[in-house]
Amino acid sequence: MIPVAPVPAALRRYVVSRIPYDVDFGAPGVHRGLPSTTLTFVLPVDEPIRVSWAGRDETLHAGWTSLSGLHTAPAAIHHTGTQRGVQLALTVAGARVLLGRPAADLAGALTDLDEADALPALLRALPERLHAAPTWAARVALVDRTLATLAARAGDPAPRAEVARALGLLTSAVRVADVAGDVGYSRRRLTSLVQAECGLAPKAFQRVARFEAARQLLGVRPLAEVATACGYSDQAHLTREWRALAGCTPTTWLREEFPFVQDRDPGRGGGSGHEHLNP
Repeated sequence: MIPVAPVPAALRRYVVSRIPYDVDFGAPGVHRGLPSTTLTFVLPVDEPIRVSWAGRDETLHAGWTSLSGLHTAPAAIHHTGTQRGVQLALTVAGARVLLGRPAADLAGALTDLDEADALPALLRALPERLHAAPTWAARVALVDRTLATLAARAGDPAPRAEVARALGLLTSAVRVADVAGDVGYSRRRLTSLVQAECGLAPKAFQRVARFEAARQLLGVRPLAEVATACGYSDQAHLTREWRALAGCTPTTWLREEFPFVQDRDPGRGGGSGHEHLNP
């Protein structure tokens, strides 16, 4: 893992993680990109990143950036044996502040800065500037400065407070009906507002949040304990959800990802440097 300073405090509302990666897989292959409650923004170095939806080769896309919204299906990152770059996980609020648009605009999309409409010019210039940076420290500092400038210019156009609270409660596994009551909306109204903000209905968002919590514990605790801790009815339920959302069982994912998850610190929010390339 490349040593790097934490995400600056001023950006932590918008950026869950900012991970420089330099990985040698030993041979060409495909890496799984898993669903998440954050948007994924990847800035490759040396060669374009090639991404598709898993099992759908017709969706293969190559570019000097990769930008994906929230989704409920696995992506496939095609590599030549090595991958280098910087990956960011952006919050739903971060989409508005840093990208200038709601996360819902990018839900289910695999795109890049050239194809996505009306993104800030400063962001569009970032890939070329990143390639000119001489060191990893310089690259990370450039990314931080760019995002800080965008945040300062945005005037903090955050999602409405009740929607932001609802997303936080859904991430904490509170029942959708209870979330609606907490924020003072009918369930139907809550569903409309959450979907308009992030692109997923409350139940789908909660499903992804539970899956994301389970991913943090895999390889750290036995599967049966992971299932119980994350709110699955049993281990079989956990496995079914992993097949649906990741395209594989938890055991298969651990085998494929090892050793990239073996020294992960489960106490860190947003994963570690070994959970890279996760559109």
